[in-house]
Amino acid sequence: MDKNLLVADLSSLSEADKAQVSSIVDHFFQIRDSLRTYNALVERCFGDCVDSFYRKSLGKQEENCVRQCTEKFLKHSAKVAMRFAELNEGSSTQ
Repeated sequence: MDKNLLVADLSSLSEADKAQVSSIVDHFFQIRDSLRTYNALVERCFGDCVDSFYRKSLGKQEENCVRQCTEKFLKHSAKVAMRFAELNEGSSTQ
């Protein structure tokens, strides 16, 4: 879903209403992107770590694998965000 499609015909609204609609749409996309990231993390770590389905809870080895997978993902995401912020800051000063 494209943001431009959602806010395409707002010509009849006031500037304040347009800003409010735009804010709501931005919030919607942030939630959507967060859920996609979370789902990708769960799918990846589950696929990499969970081998057997002999009980309802994770085994100790599976639990450790999921924890390490999650920590690795979070560290990677933080590094990417920091690098993106650096690049964004660098482009704004030029």
